[in-house]
Amino acid sequence: MMKNKKVLIVDDNALNRKVFENIIRHNYLFDTAENGLVALEKIRNEHFDVILMDIQMPKLDGISTLKAIKEDRLSSSPIIAVSAYSDQSDREYFLATGFDDFIAKPIKPKHLLETIDLQLQEITSHQSSPYVEIGVEDNNTFELDEGIVTRLLKYNTPENIREVYLDFMAEADELLADIQKIIEQGNYEEIGEKLHIIKGNSGTLGANKIYHFSAFFEKNIKNSNFDNISKDYLKLKRMLDNFRVYFGEQKLI
Repeated sequence: MMKNKKVLIVDDNALNRKVFENIIRHNYLFDTAENGLVALEKIRNEHFDVILMDIQMPKLDGISTLKAIKEDRLSSSPIIAVSAYSDQSDREYFLATGFDDFIAKPIKPKHLLETIDLQLQEITSHQSSPYVEIGVEDNNTFELDEGIVTRLLKYNTPENIREVYLDFMAEADELLADIQKIIEQGNYEEIGEKLHIIKGNSGTLGANKIYHFSAFFEKNIKNSNFDNISKDYLKLKRMLDNFRVYFGEQKLI
């Protein structure tokens, strides 16, 4: 918990705002805005560590509000899209638009808190070190957060959880193949969307090295730092291969 961190809840529906408030009030400070115009005014006058942005709102919708924040450089804090749209293509669209993450309605409290926490952890890791993967690659202790595995096993069978991790690795393989093609084509900006998915999935499942390095890689792409793209791609690919070996050897599930 980071009680000193403040979240801005932007949603035109009063009941939705109340739901958000009740979920996060024990973990974070918060304020609310009923539309994008009110949100912009509050962001101009106060710092928020995370912004939860509803997409469909009167006066100024979530995407237009995001663009205004970016264009006027009002905040560099993570902005999480919140929408009833939960199709994968919708998720990819929101990430490509510039949101840092996506949460589907109806809200699942645990997922909401984990998403906020992951975004705050990423900020902390970037502040503490400009190169977040230093010192972790050769230390298997940090390969997988076994506490997350234990928590997942409380709600699912070992077979189901094992399948989730195998699906994660298979999807990461596909995303890395996409990244390789993008590098070959020279469309470097498009890599960020792929890395964002890897980062989110690895963070959720506790694949620590992959999470931290993909976050570092994604940040470089956002900052148009393309100097070491091929090297970073190969390093991330090697990390996934190492994770696959580690996962098979540990037999945690």
